[in-house]
Amino acid sequence: MAWAGWRFSAADDPMPVLAVPHSEKAPQRTDLSEKDRRRVADVVRPTHDFSRPEPFEAMAGGAGTSTAKPDRAGLTHPAGNLDGGGEESFRLGSALFEKLWVSSPSSTQASDGLGPLYNARSCETCHIRDGRGRPPAGAAGSPSLVLKFSFPDTLRSGAGGDPVYGRQLQDSGVPGLPAEGHLALRYEELLVTLADGERVSLRRPVYGIEGLSYGALDSATRLSPRLAPPMTGLGLLEAIDVADILAHADPDDRDGDGISGRPSWLAPGASGAPVLGRFGWKAQAATVRAQAADAFATDIGISTPDDMRSHGDCTARQPQCLAMEDGVQERLGPSEAPDPVLDLVAFYARHLAVPARRNVAAPAVLKGKRLFSDSGCTSCHVPKFVTRRDPTSPSTAFQLILPYSDLLLHDMGEGLSDTVPASAPGSTDEAKPLPGEWRTPPLWGIGLAQTVDARAGFLHDGRAQTLTEAVLWHGGEAQAARDRFVSLDAADRRALLAFLESL
Repeated sequence: MAWAGWRFSAADDPMPVLAVPHSEKAPQRTDLSEKDRRRVADVVRPTHDFSRPEPFEAMAGGAGTSTAKPDRAGLTHPAGNLDGGGEESFRLGSALFEKLWVSSPSSTQASDGLGPLYNARSCETCHIRDGRGRPPAGAAGSPSLVLKFSFPDTLRSGAGGDPVYGRQLQDSGVPGLPAEGHLALRYEELLVTLADGERVSLRRPVYGIEGLSYGALDSATRLSPRLAPPMTGLGLLEAIDVADILAHADPDDRDGDGISGRPSWLAPGASGAPVLGRFGWKAQAATVRAQAADAFATDIGISTPDDMRSHGDCTARQPQCLAMEDGVQERLGPSEAPDPVLDLVAFYARHLAVPARRNVAAPAVLKGKRLFSDSGCTSCHVPKFVTRRDPTSPSTAFQLILPYSDLLLHDMGEGLSDTVPASAPGSTDEAKPLPGEWRTPPLWGIGLAQTVDARAGFLHDGRAQTLTEAVLWHGGEAQAARDRFVSLDAADRRALLAFLESL
């Protein structure tokens, strides 16, 4: 029976499931019967047979997996198990995702409200064909890469950010309003020699800002670059049970394996309890909708019912920006993008399909899969989960998925260290990510990244131009896995890369 269509009777008694080995206080799943529990535990158990593909391995996104041609549009397709109403909502959300917003006042009242300071005019501008962003090329900027502003914890007040420039550098302004400034980026070369003598050139980025229009940055402000991440499988990640994520957490490394993944707890939600962050480079958003609302306000300057900043990231020290007209239309409500705009964009983001795996039975791919496991990569890039039976969307319910992520924060070492901890809005003090900590990025779809956009970059700032470079930047908890990759001979490295390219 295909897992993509696996369902059980509602009469099954719900029971706790999946023991949490590293945290006695962690919650347990309550959506599964005892029969469910046994089957889920069996199917997510790591494989030790690399002679053939696992059942349903090619369908990485469950029943919604896209089997469309893996071309430049390979990440843009809707989940294959949407009903007619879902397909209509997806199309409407897609149109809003691509919508170009304009400055106020405008004759197109349903589209105005841009900025006044902003980084992009649409979601699609940064998430190119729903994939990852591209780093700047030469002197040219890129809206896909933004500079976040942060204070050290001892100096931060309120929501954080620079006192004048706010949360991030806005490199565009509406007519009559100067942009805040422009990213200055150069690279230093770092050569790495692999065990067989092959040399790889890495790019170490050095960031700055040119043409600051509103005075100097505060002396304590730090720069934190962020590349737009891919949109693949977001709804399925949202449907993973919290208990299954916490089952992989080991913040104190009690098992002594050197892997200390920890959850990103955010300020209490509607229930009054802390919520688990699982989206963004620092796991700073708990839901797809929350991530979308923040992007509307911070990147585009458009207010929504969930984030009412109609002047975007403008601060009290930018009075000219705050004096600009916004796009709020009284007849439509108090936000520039009233309901159902945010609903539809979030629906679209949740239901972008995971592409089907390619060449899963190829000998080189199977060999590479074994090497990926033997090297310790699956300690963080956890292959499999089964989603909840009662998620936000029925199409994401009870699916076997293979995202290759644990959605936890891991210390990736000094080479990838951010300048300061991310000021994730609402993070509890003890949960704020440290400079070197990053959420494990899901790997599904990564093999199509540069098919979708040849200039797509890897890692949080796009510094890596190839998957080899991305692996070589790993440090901290991933240092041992990175060193095993370096020690492989050329044939084994090609096999491991062939596996990654199949995802």
